[in-house]
Amino acid sequence: MRATIQLCTYNRAHLLGRVLEACFEQTVRDYEVVLVDDGSKDATPLVIERAQATARVPFIVVSQANAGLAKARNSGLRRATGERIIFIDDDILPMPNFVAEHLRSHASAPDAIVRGAVINTESFDDLPPPIWTAANYSGNYFWTSNVSIARKRLDAVGGFFDESFSEYGWEDIELGLRLRFAGTRSVFNRFAVAFHYKPRPTSADLAQMLRQARAQARTAAQLQRLHPHWRVALATGDTPLQRGLARALRSLPRRSLERLVGDPEAPRRLGRLGFAAARTLAAAAYYEELERSSAQ
Repeated sequence: MRATIQLCTYNRAHLLGRVLEACFEQTVRDYEVVLVDDGSKDATPLVIERAQATARVPFIVVSQANAGLAKARNSGLRRATGERIIFIDDDILPMPNFVAEHLRSHASAPDAIVRGAVINTESFDDLPPPIWTAANYSGNYFWTSNVSIARKRLDAVGGFFDESFSEYGWEDIELGLRLRFAGTRSVFNRFAVAFHYKPRPTSADLAQMLRQARAQARTAAQLQRLHPHWRVALATGDTPLQRGLARALRSLPRRSLERLVGDPEAPRRLGRLGFAAARTLAAAAYYEELERSSAQ
């Protein structure tokens, strides 16, 4: 196989069917799709069964108990046979030329990381034009929403994600750091477009946002211990300036911010002010947990 599209899923049955259809409808044929179901408890098995009946390319499915994204990615890598591994997530909808564009970039830069374009959307049913602009810029060196790498280059830095990252966040950045430190260059292909499902949160989502922020802070501290480097400090926001701003955020009245977000028992889509308040609360939770975790 010239390429493997590798993705993992957990309780995203409402998105997975569309994502897999898009993976199967590529303009090239010499590729496979490897999906890891990381212990989903919703209708994901039924969605996978339907996809298996309609797949027009080799479709490998790995089902396992929930173990976190790093272990799930590695389960998929163990089954992948592609010369190039293209990573996406289960909320990413690739365009039909997606694989072809990744392969085109690898043809001119065979040992490079290829970063594709990610465009945020609130709905897969009402997509914006597939034209990347700076509004969707990401400085991530290795972001598994849309990135590819030669398997042999991946093997040169250990071949797998670090499974000590069992909570949300940073496992792809850690692998990217190993690739960067090994001298791997990175190129960007704005035509390798994928849409990222990112709906505006509601007032009921605040608790999950705070849990995720705290988990991300714990894995950020873990990343810093593994790679005590200035790039990690910048990426995780652990600089004197950013910590100072975080202290200012934490001094804001929490109850007032929660009132701006709204009642979680009566969910409503967050407006601009409510969204800003929710992000402020999440940032405060992140830095509070980062400070605690870094001190351990």
